[in-house]
Amino acid sequence: MSDERDEWAETVRILWEPPAKPRRGPKPALSLDRIARAAVEIADAEGLTALSMQRLAELIGFTKMSLYRYVPGRAELVALMVDTAIGEAPPEDAGRDGWRDRLAAWSHRLVTVFQEHPWLLDATIGARVMGPRELGWMERALAALDGTGLSGAERMDAVVLLTSHVRGIAQQSRAAGPAGSPERQLAAVLGRLMDEHGERYPALGAALASATPGEQDQALEFGLQRILDGLEALIARRTG
Repeated sequence: MSDERDEWAETVRILWEPPAKPRRGPKPALSLDRIARAAVEIADAEGLTALSMQRLAELIGFTKMSLYRYVPGRAELVALMVDTAIGEAPPEDAGRDGWRDRLAAWSHRLVTVFQEHPWLLDATIGARVMGPRELGWMERALAALDGTGLSGAERMDAVVLLTSHVRGIAQQSRAAGPAGSPERQLAAVLGRLMDEHGERYPALGAALASATPGEQDQALEFGLQRILDGLEALIARRTG
């Protein structure tokens, strides 16, 4: 239990405390930003499982012991990587008017972040310390719902729902890999199965047969708009 508390405290310190002002003398050879960006480079190219302090030290040309002076362990390093990779939240207005357009832009940008850094899906689960940039994303989405009449709990649930949808789409994209969209891959598999067993699943066969080209690649937008439709209906009831 003590080790867990120490790890939590160290992660909070690294993510939230401002860097110490440099003293007189030579400029430090390393920085948390340089370490985090190098670690992100490894994870982007090879996945999170390929990351180790030794691997990171080799990449930036320092010893592993040198890294421990800045980051005490892998858990703290991953937390720092997450906040670096997710970056700053989109601008508050993002060129959009109204809560619906702002949340749509927010969701599209977030799915892009997950697609650019697929390992974030594994690194952002469970109870953990979040950094200032990650909380900035939550702040931006919640602020978009200000004045809608929704309670604080409802606004939080709305952000969780949007995030879950985005994560699901990003997870499917990661599973599909470079071979193509997950929707098209699923349609191809189902098509082959329906050729042999279609008579047992008439509703599924009819749905596949009626789908026009391009409709099978709209899972992100379809789900997003339905979530926003539901929020709009709830807001309408709240505001009378």
